[in-house]
Amino acid sequence: MATKAVKLSEENYEWLCEVAGTSQAEEKRMVSIDEAVSKIRRRLSGKLSDLGGIWKMSDKEAEGLMRELRRDWKRWTKSA
Repeated sequence: MATKAVKLSEENYEWLCEVAGTSQAEEKRMVSIDEAVSKIRRRLSGKLSDLGGIWKMSDKEAEGLMRELRRDWKRWTKSA
């Protein structure tokens, strides 16, 4: 297997470490960052509807997100 170097922001690296840590706790064994990425990829390879409920946020966060989406949707223009 060939290895590749990938640049990640500190935020994304920390998130991947959290995913790996959660997997380690669930599986009671060491889980590499590569395994964590594979697990995420498998989870996302299904139907879009399979993602329902995996993003946890408060009602306040959801309202803010929808407010920002509505604002941005108003700025969009159709291209010819």
